[in-house]
Amino acid sequence: MMDLPLNVDFTGKVVVITGAGGVICSTMARAFAQAGAKVAAINRTGIKVEKLAEELRAEGFICNGYEGNVLDEEGMKKIHEQILADFGPCDILINGAGGNNPRATTDNEYQHEAKPGQKTFFDLDMEGVNDLFSLNFQGTLLPTQIFAKDMVERKSGCILNISSMNAYIPLTKIPAYSGAKAAVSNLTQWLATHFAGTGIRCNAIAPGFLVTNQNRALLFNEDGTPTARSAKILNGTPTHRFVDSEELIGGTFFLCDDKAASAVTGVVLPIDAGFAAYSGV
Repeated sequence: MMDLPLNVDFTGKVVVITGAGGVICSTMARAFAQAGAKVAAINRTGIKVEKLAEELRAEGFICNGYEGNVLDEEGMKKIHEQILADFGPCDILINGAGGNNPRATTDNEYQHEAKPGQKTFFDLDMEGVNDLFSLNFQGTLLPTQIFAKDMVERKSGCILNISSMNAYIPLTKIPAYSGAKAAVSNLTQWLATHFAGTGIRCNAIAPGFLVTNQNRALLFNEDGTPTARSAKILNGTPTHRFVDSEELIGGTFFLCDDKAASAVTGVVLPIDAGFAAYSGV
């Protein structure tokens, strides 16, 4: 059980979360379930979300896990039909599927520092870049096409996308990921405008830097000290710390609450320990 940051009640709301096998969205799934929602957790690796669903059901909450690829239109339509049968139409859609791709990154921050054998900008793999853009951008657009139809018919609903600090100012080494997340932020504003007359709100959060099992080795040396890149992140964050996944819940709940955020749409909310506000001086 986590301590929920706000006194909110999502009882009876159907919350669909893609990418629910990851740290951020599994934390969101748990939080919404504790707040009374019926949670439909979708992930490409079904075993992860089924384990999550079993844990939450054992604690008395409502959650089902669904295995599916957010880029598989027919597969997502079938999952949509199953969720309709299990829980009813979607009230809140959280587009959390995304991620980076090592084939779309450079080894060096600057071209003039590149050494023979290192991967530079000129070695970026186009297939890797395409896969990355598809996962982050199309993996947000396609589930929205499928689940937002429920919302349009009922003239009510909320969409929350997951952007990134990279969307504001691109980070070195990861040009494709930065561009893809900027596209997610842009799409968030476009959807907010497009759906403005339907009763649907669309916002996003831009998480700061989190420590996960996937990036721990990149951020910390074996002795526990920060790596050079990690030190740059912390030096560029005025609070000099990373963000915990549970610290995203307050902003998420606010943006998804139809009363508290009734006039909030088209917003990308940084939850970054001050990273976006700091100039370095």
